[in-house]
Parts: sequence; C-alpha cells; structure tokens
Amino acid sequence: MSKHVFFVTCPKGVEYLLADELESFGLAQVRNAPAGVWVEGELEAGYRACLWSRLANRVILHIAEVDARSADELYEGVVSLDWQSHIPVNGSFRVTFLGQNEEIRNTQFGAQKVKDGIVDSIRGAGLPRPSVAPKDPDVTISARLNRGRLSVGLDLSGHSLHMRGYRTEQGLAPLKENLAAALLLRAGWPEISDAGGAFVDPMCGSGTLVIEAALMALDIAPGRKTERFGFEKWPGHQPELWMGLRQEAERRAHEGKQRRIPVFAGFDQDGRVIDTARKNIQRAGLDGIVQVDVRPISQFQRDPAWAEQGLVLTNPPYGERLSERKELAGLYQNLGEVVLRELSGWRLGLFTGAPEFGKSVGLRSFKQYNLFNGKLPAQLLLFEVHPDNVRVPRDPDAAGGVMPRIANPERAAMLRNRLKKNLKTIGQWARKQGIDCYRLYDADMPEYALAIDLYEGRVHVQEYAAPKSIDDKAARERWAEALAVIAEVLETKPENMVCKQRQRQSGTRQYEKQAASGEYFNVREHGCVLKVNLKDYLDTGLFLDHRPVRHWIQQHARGKRFLNLFCYTGAATVHAAVGGASRSLSLDMSKTYVSWAQDNLALNGADLRKHVVEQADCLSWLADRKTANQTFDLIFMDPPTFSNSARMAGVLDIQRDHGNMVRQCMERLSSDGLLIFSNNFRKFKLDEDLEAEFEVKEVTASTLDKDFQRNQKIHRCWHIQHRV
Repeated sequence: MSKHVFFVTCPKGVEYLLADELESFGLAQVRNAPAGVWVEGELEAGYRACLWSRLANRVILHIAEVDARSADELYEGVVSLDWQSHIPVNGSFRVTFLGQNEEIRNTQFGAQKVKDGIVDSIRGAGLPRPSVAPKDPDVTISARLNRGRLSVGLDLSGHSLHMRGYRTEQGLAPLKENLAAALLLRAGWPEISDAGGAFVDPMCGSGTLVIEAALMALDIAPGRKTERFGFEKWPGHQPELWMGLRQEAERRAHEGKQRRIPVFAGFDQDGRVIDTARKNIQRAGLDGIVQVDVRPISQFQRDPAWAEQGLVLTNPPYGERLSERKELAGLYQNLGEVVLRELSGWRLGLFTGAPEFGKSVGLRSFKQYNLFNGKLPAQLLLFEVHPDNVRVPRDPDAAGGVMPRIANPERAAMLRNRLKKNLKTIGQWARKQGIDCYRLYDADMPEYALAIDLYEGRVHVQEYAAPKSIDDKAARERWAEALAVIAEVLETKPENMVCKQRQRQSGTRQYEKQAASGEYFNVREHGCVLKVNLKDYLDTGLFLDHRPVRHWIQQHARGKRFLNLFCYTGAATVHAAVGGASRSLSLDMSKTYVSWAQDNLALNGADLRKHVVEQADCLSWLADRKTANQTFDLIFMDPPTFSNSARMAGVLDIQRDHGNMVRQCMERLSSDGLLIFSNNFRKFKLDEDLEAEFEVKEVTASTLDKDFQRNQKIHRCWHIQHRV
C-alpha cells in the first residue's frame, strides 16, 4: 500500500502525547506543529486514527501545498490540482480555511477562492459542477495558509473527533472528550487500570472524565459510536479495509467488557448534571459499568469494595468571578482532606485554571502539566495521596525542625540558580517526553559534586566522594548547604530525601545493602512498570542513563529471542517482553537481583515460563560449551567494570576480558541478530580486532538522553553484528 502524509490536529499542549498515540497506529512522525502533528503512513493507519484516536480533533489527508502569496496565486495553485480524485461526481463539498496574509485578510475570502479553484478545476475537466454544501457535505476540504504557502487536504474525520456521540447535553463547564483523555494519560491512568486500580471523579459534572476512563480501560474505540466519517463518500475510500477495522473495534469492545471490570465512579452535588451524566453513560454503552450519584465532596466516602489503589481525577470549578475564587481555597482544602482520609495510597489529579490554589490541597504535587481548556490556560497537578506527602509550612520552625545553616550564601545561590535552570530545561524536556524518572543535576558545579535524580517526585541524592584536597569540615558544610538548597528548590523536606555517598564499588561490595527499609515502589518508563528502592542499596534498581537503550530494545524486540547478561533487576528484559519478545533469558549472579527481575517481569504481566531469570555467573555461562547451542536474536551485555565476587569463577576486568566475552556472545547470536554491548569504564578502549571480525558501530551518542548529555562518559555503547 502507498504511503500518505497526514496532518492530525489536537488541543494545544497535547502534541507530544498525540505523536506517541499516532505512532502506535503505524503513523511515523514527520514533525510537530502548534496544536497538531504531521505524520506519514498507510491509509489504514489514517483510518485507524479516525476510529481510535482519543486525542485528535481532525485527521487530514494531505493533498498538496501550493504558493499562495496572493489571492490569484492561491487560486491558480488550487485549480492545478486533481480534484476529480477527491470529490465524487455530482457530489458536494465544503472548505474550511485557516490563516491570513496581507492580501487574504479573512478566512471567508480565503475559503471562497479555494472553492472557486476547485469548481473551475472540475468543470475544466469536462465534469459536472460539484455543489457547495456548508452542512453535511460528501467531503470536507481543509485549507491552511501559513507564510505564503497553502496546505490543502481532505478531512478524513469530517467532524471534530472529540465528539464521540455520547454527549448531547452538557454540564455547566463541559470538558472536551479528547482533553479528558489527555488528562487521563498524563495522570498515568492506563498503568493504574492495568494494575486493577479504580477510577473516581468526586466532582464529575456531566461525566466526561469517568466515561473516558472507562472507554480507555475497556479498550473501546472512541469513534465506535460515530455514524459517518468524512472519508466514506471520498472516491479513494476503501470500504473493505474500513469494514475490517470496524469489526476489529467491535471485537475488542466485546472482549474488553468480558474482562474483570474495575470501579468507575463519579459524584457531584448537582442532581441535574448527574441526570445528564447518566444519559451520557447510557449513550456511551456503559450502563451498569459506570456508576454516578449525587453526593457533595464533604460527604464523600470510600466504598469498601474499591481497590487499594486507584486514580482520583477531577476538574473542579475555576472560579471566574472574584466572589467565587475566594471560595476555591476552601474547596481545594476540603478535597485534599477527603482524599487523604478516604483514599490514602491512591493518586490525585487536579485539572484547574486556578493552579495557585493547588497548595490548598495540602499535598505536595510531584508533577505539573501546562495545558489549555479551550483558550483558558490551565494546569494538571498530580499528587500521591499519602500522609508522608502532606505539605508542610515553608517556615523551618513550623515544619518541626531547623533547616541546615548555609555557610556560604553566595555559593549556595549559584547552586539554587542552577537547579532552577535545570528544572526549567531538563524538567520541561522530561515532561514533554513523558519521562518521570530523570537526572536533574550531575556535578554541574565543581563546588557541589552531587548527582540528583528524581523518581516520580521522590529525590535521590548521591554525593561523590570529595577529593583529599577538601578537608572534612568544608565537605560537611557544602553537603549541608546542598541539602538546604535542594529542599528549597524542589519543595522537599531534607529528612525525606534519600542521600548517599558514592564511592568506587567492587567485588561483593557492589551487592551490599546500605539499609534495610524494604521500601520499594513502582515507577513507569515507556509503558513499563519497574520496582525501585532508593534506600537499601547503593543503586536504586534502575540505571537511568540506559533509558534510551531500554527503549530501543522495546521497539525492536518483537518476535525476537532476547538474552540479558549481567541483567541486574531485569529492566531491559521487561522492555523486551513488553515490546513483544518471543522469549528471553536473563542471568545475574545475585540472588537478590534475580528475584527483583522476576518481580519486575511479573508486574508487567510477562509469562515467567517464556521469560526466564536465572542465578548464574555470566563468565562461566559464556565459557560453558553446553550453552553455545542456545541461539538468540538480540543480546544485551552491560557488565561491571571490575568484579572479584566469591560467587564468580574468576575475576572480571572489562578492559582485559571484553574481547573474549563479545566473541562468546557472537557464538550465541543468530546470523542476522544484534549484540548491544555497553560498559561504564571511563578509560575503556574497544579491542580493534573485533572491528575486523564483526560489523561494529558505536551508538553512544544516540543512547544519551538530554539529562545525561552533560556527562558524555557515563557509559559507552556499541551495536555488533555478524558480517554478511
């Protein structure tokens, strides 16, 4: 099938989410634009976007781009196009027009020139004049003028896709369906629902959020209830292809409703909007699945049947009038008190046009997303509902303790400014990428040799050992200064941060416990759930610098046999399994990490019969000729720099031993397979003989995300294949 270019529009601020969604439909991103994404793919993927996109407004099949510096130039460009291929004989059409320039100063004039060009083009070909139908046309032509160029396309959707067909009535402050879906995605609802969590909106209005949450969790296509799309009378339409997609959507909806259905509940104090919500639920086909009831927030109570975890997501009043805004602090405070009392252990999402009242909730927000509700700027604030996350007063004495004294205010101010700058740049990048665990600071300033990592709002601080030229007292002063500044900038109490001193580890010391808190929690990375522990070990269970390597494995693992050597907690194997690897074998000599890797795989629903984790000395396993007959299509090997553990048959020195280890891996690699070899030895040099024996390509640059590009030597990475 031939490839097409599409422009898919969406609410402002949702572009990055939309690009990821379209990629899952088979549409490759070309570039982002304000309130939209340019993508490329087959017609089937464009149809799928119309039926399945939860975020898009319109899907426009790009026809051509013509010069349009003047009205005459625009007309000539439109006339020259092959409109017979897009408008049916004796059919009708309409034109939507956006943009202006010095000659074309309003959209009505621009639309008329496009209509004239289309009509004259078709009549010039000797065909009957098509009719212009402002309402219910056979096809809709989209024209967008920008910088003297007119982009012309066919609107495959025919209507804004946010209209799912279930909402004909509205509450007082309706939330568009695709914006509601974006809020659910940003709040992590897919992962929460996959884990069996419940959904509650305590101020649900006409029910948009709770309905969209149910459609998403039950795998019901948002366009399933749409009677007609904009491409169905288009001459290029492929009915059989479309019928197949429709049947697939019906099958998936049926299967979704057969699974164990989590709780979807909505409440509101206004009985009239609850009546509207019930009608919307019925039209959405969710009778008996989504429950709504009249109940003010002050009377909210947890149902004993609800799961231990879940998402509370709501869009409370913004208070557009001054008198209303005075009451918002009390409303938000009441909401925070209720969820803390009734739903501890859940996540709270608050979408508001008055984010300054977010602090009244009484919890520390771990994530903030800037979005728009129509033209109104708004924020989605996310909170983990837990007593330990209660916001404390900024006054140190009121917080129950005295902040560390800052010995050198000028030096501390430099760190404060750097952290704020990093939060703005790296933090903004991470939010756009949907990355929740990242490195904020990595010894950016020689005065503060620290690594500061954020794990979905939690703070992990590692102090690199101070050089001998710095006396102990000065080192302690800088450490205290750093803790005070970090707590201030990140709005985190120092005693709630996890702080460690990092030194060179070797042998058994790299596996030694630092503490025995047993405090594990789950984080998310590219759709995978991973268990981490910030306190008990030197490392947390997740090497953040290898995030792009794991994502690459996930994207290329489908149908492949995967081997993970020195697997640690199995994060790369989880990505391979989620990416569709047919089977995997993961090896590590630590019993603790083997068990941890098995837990990670189980968290993601992997079949542990197909995805096996074993305790083994990787050097012995590679040297064992009995294992050489096991063949893999994708191998990941990221060994330690040095190890002399008693559990190992010998001593591992990565510089000395890597050539032999790579060759042993290649014996187990299929003829068209790939070995990903990585290590973090700063002085490492690759064995030159390997490049003569195999196809070797260093890919280090592509494996360093923005948060690690300041530290180019954090690791090095190669792709190694058999020579053809």
